[in-house]
Amino acid sequence: MIRAVLFCKLVLGTYQVLDSLLVQYGVVESCEQVNTDSETAVVNVTYSSKEQARQALDKLNGFQLETFTLRVAYIPDEMAAQQSPSQQPRGRRGFGQRGSSRQGSPGSVSKQKPCDLPLRLLVPTQFVGAIIGKEGATIRNITKQTQSKIDVHRKENAGAAEKSITILSTPEGTSAACKSILEIMHKEAQDIKFTEEIPLKILAHNNFVGRLIGKEGRNLKKIEQDTDTKITISPLQELTLYNPERTITVKGNVETCAKAEEEIMKKIRESYENDIASMNLQAHLIPGLNLNALGLFPPTSGMPPPTSGPPSAMTPPYPQFEQQSETETVHLFIPALSVGAIIGKQGQHIKQLSRFAGASIKIAPAEAPDAKVRMVIITGPPEAQFKAQGRIYGKIKEENFVSPKEEVKLEAHIRVPSFAAGRVIGKGGKTVNELQNLSSAEVVVPRDQTPDENDQVVVKITGHFYACQVAQRKIQEILTQVKQHQQQKALQSGPSQSRRK
Repeated sequence: MIRAVLFCKLVLGTYQVLDSLLVQYGVVESCEQVNTDSETAVVNVTYSSKEQARQALDKLNGFQLETFTLRVAYIPDEMAAQQSPSQQPRGRRGFGQRGSSRQGSPGSVSKQKPCDLPLRLLVPTQFVGAIIGKEGATIRNITKQTQSKIDVHRKENAGAAEKSITILSTPEGTSAACKSILEIMHKEAQDIKFTEEIPLKILAHNNFVGRLIGKEGRNLKKIEQDTDTKITISPLQELTLYNPERTITVKGNVETCAKAEEEIMKKIRESYENDIASMNLQAHLIPGLNLNALGLFPPTSGMPPPTSGPPSAMTPPYPQFEQQSETETVHLFIPALSVGAIIGKQGQHIKQLSRFAGASIKIAPAEAPDAKVRMVIITGPPEAQFKAQGRIYGKIKEENFVSPKEEVKLEAHIRVPSFAAGRVIGKGGKTVNELQNLSSAEVVVPRDQTPDENDQVVVKITGHFYACQVAQRKIQEILTQVKQHQQQKALQSGPSQSRRK
């Protein structure tokens, strides 16, 4: 037997999610936690074959589990047998008690900080010299005091009125560096008798701005109120393929602007981490899918590729799924105003989209003349659903059919057999709650539905693209399990009935 050891930074709530991940790659014969320190858990996993362990190693190494990153190593059984007693698993299958890890053992993994998104600032060109200082002394001092990596892009955009500065550090180090730069600019403004107001300008990728603003601008309003600042965001019309960033302008004094930066970047980092987690989870739910090829994030976005890695030169950009992948039908509801853009001139766009995705895409007639949403019926296997829905979300964002103050969130309907609806909900709503926590999408199985002529009811999923995809895949997994269970019951009841005859 082969044992895969997972070096994971975990909290108690993630164990169940980890367990469900492991079984995707083979038969898990044992899954036991060894002694750990307070933050880093080490889990020994034994698969029934070498191939399964290797597959788990390839797929899970670097996988983002909630806000933590898995580190996976492969060790043969003979090495596992040599582990000291203090490293041997405790408890039965599942996870035993938590203890301390011995120095020098595989369990003594150094604590790892999740990768932070850099802070990007725009500063007036006339202040760049003061920020750098004589022979770079000032910027070196800020770098040392805040333990930050700071790049002043002074040679870019010659003649521009503003230059960008990139700060990479911990959230605390980033904020300290930002405040120091603000203080330098305000002092320099006094020295040179600069009369204009000096706002804090933060550059942020458009993908994160909708969630920073919040529904009806609530998040942004709260930050303004809490920090006593005035915040504006550059319009979507200024975006281009080569410039996917929007400018967040904060007006106030040094102290209030610094507080606003902390709150703004906190929201942006949350969005970034959620997107990365969703991307990685989606990559594993549809193994081999090249998420970057969908064009949802421009090349300049700074979004890292999914942990499954890019396809090799010998493989096509999309995975070769089993031919017997079952066809699914999803009803996606889009703004009525966007229908023309989705269809395109003489239907060219929807035809191209259908060929690209390998799915049937039809737009249903409007239910009423003044209907605000239209239903798109997408029929195809999982990878076709992913590609078709991804491009539709992207088109709606690109064409500005959703208010700049809102994230692109659409509603998707999946029809499920009425007898399977209970499994989606779970006892006391447990399954649907877990599903919402995992995916960040809103999942609703409306009560008191009357099944249609095919004895099916609707499950409603609302959220941004990755959230919806994760929820859809998990629901389809539940339906597959229910179907398999029904088939097993039918097979078992068949022989018993023939014997009675």
